[in-house]
Amino acid sequence: MSEDKIIRCITSDGAVMASAADTSNLVFTASKVHITSPVASAALGRLLTAASIMGAQLKQMDASITLRINGDNSETGAIIAVSDSKGNVRGYVQNPDCPTEYYQNGKLNVAKAVGRTGVLNVMRDYGGGEPYIGMVELVSGEIAEDITNYYATSEQIPTVCALGVLLDKEDHEVLLAGGLLIQLLPGADNSTIDKIEKNVSELEPMTTMLAKGMTIKEICERALNGFEVEVLDEMPVHYACTCSRQKVINAFITLPDDDIRSMADEKGYAEALCHFCKKKYRFSKLQLEQIIQQKTQDSP
Repeated sequence: MSEDKIIRCITSDGAVMASAADTSNLVFTASKVHITSPVASAALGRLLTAASIMGAQLKQMDASITLRINGDNSETGAIIAVSDSKGNVRGYVQNPDCPTEYYQNGKLNVAKAVGRTGVLNVMRDYGGGEPYIGMVELVSGEIAEDITNYYATSEQIPTVCALGVLLDKEDHEVLLAGGLLIQLLPGADNSTIDKIEKNVSELEPMTTMLAKGMTIKEICERALNGFEVEVLDEMPVHYACTCSRQKVINAFITLPDDDIRSMADEKGYAEALCHFCKKKYRFSKLQLEQIIQQKTQDSP
């Protein structure tokens, strides 16, 4: 697999912006980290791709975006994806080994696993002050349509979102993953809208275009056919967890002393597991007491 990338393009008249991403490696990595069933791989992969594209649109360097889907009667449980402003993502699915069902055409029934109704939460954290939180009802559970609805409902930006994850039919490993986000900007007029609607109607599925060897730049150009296209930026993206032992300690420090002591089990230590990368952090009874002492020293 080639390196995962996101590209952002704009029409020269400033009317339309398109972002395309090849996220095949990072979705493959996520599926291995979380040992996901086929449908969980597809659902998590779609949300990670959406988060990566949306994260790359953030202007502040230390900003992040968190997407969380809670479907009603969901088999996957909650699905979470977090991206930084460079498009690097991490995420997890609450029930990674959820059962997989297929439509009659052989495609994965992601909507049934995710839940066709429920909520999508979008939280933008700009590193200072209160984060911006938007929440919309799910419209399909297929995720791309739900992202489209979020932009239309919460941000009033006419948007088309396409997301895809292609799995090997035999071993169910992730072969390809990617996404496309097309947004009309304030300069768009009716002729622009007509052109984009025609282009979108003729677009093949995202993984089909990737499987044909199309680059993400070519995918953007096809989506913006009939316009002069300028590339704003192109960047590599990765599955990247930001956990650390110090972050776990910082979380422990917020707890009462007795709660910290009680975390040590009969084996004589406490263990914290990162949901995003499955890394374990172990603390002995002595280390827990040192954390309590640190609390005392740090308090005014």
